[in-house]
Amino acid sequence: MRALICQFVIAFVFLGLGGWALFTPQSVIDLALMPEYREDSFVLSFTMACFGSQAVMFGIMALVTRWSSRAFATFAVVLIPFFVFNWYFHYEVPVLTSIGMLDFAGNLIMFITCLVGWHAARKDEQGIGGIVRL
Repeated sequence: MRALICQFVIAFVFLGLGGWALFTPQSVIDLALMPEYREDSFVLSFTMACFGSQAVMFGIMALVTRWSSRAFATFAVVLIPFFVFNWYFHYEVPVLTSIGMLDFAGNLIMFITCLVGWHAARKDEQGIGGIVRL
């Protein structure tokens, strides 16, 4: 059950931040990007909404599938380059504002949740967590 809760936490991060980008892309642009990178253009809003729609799609998939310990571990590893992205585009090339670093916060929440989910799923798969797999 703990592994499933971890999946839901990951899903809600994607649904929350992705929904924000999908439904109010200009708001994300205005709040998350430094002024010199903001544009009031259709292409940037469209791109942000596309990013949001993919995040929402993944969030929905995280709600309706059952992750194994391997899935949690893989997702944790896949998140690592996003930390580099956040660091680089906040500190080296300041594109992201402090609000834009909500992406970092979401990634950190998901990474920690992946570790907890991996541990819980391993217990479940071994029949230790009260759930016996047939």
